[in-house]
Amino acid sequence: MKYLGIDYGEKNIGIAVSDENETMAFPLKVIKNSKKTLIEVKKVFQEENAESIVLGESLNLKGEPNKIMEDIAQFKENLEKEIGKKIYFEPEFYTTQHSLHVQGRTPMTDASAAALILQSFLDKRKNK
Repeated sequence: MKYLGIDYGEKNIGIAVSDENETMAFPLKVIKNSKKTLIEVKKVFQEENAESIVLGESLNLKGEPNKIMEDIAQFKENLEKEIGKKIYFEPEFYTTQHSLHVQGRTPMTDASAAALILQSFLDKRKNK
């Protein structure tokens, strides 16, 4: 089963995809956050034959929602309606910073952050 991973940002949306065996996550693409975002994510979801989506849950170090979390929750609700599938939250901490530290700024930085979010989700599922 394939998953999409999403790193939601005010300007950009990073997207990653898992392999069929649910063991590895790979950066896929970055799209601009716009009024067309739901349609674009749904298109990628369908093109990749994904079964579900893992969305980064933006929390502070106390485990409380960051200010962008309200937008992320609304995006999740709208996307679930659009694709008709359950979307999972995966806590994310500094995934973009981690990507920057490892590879520097690239056009795929946000997709790499999405891959880190998705990989964390996959690893937890594997270890259950």
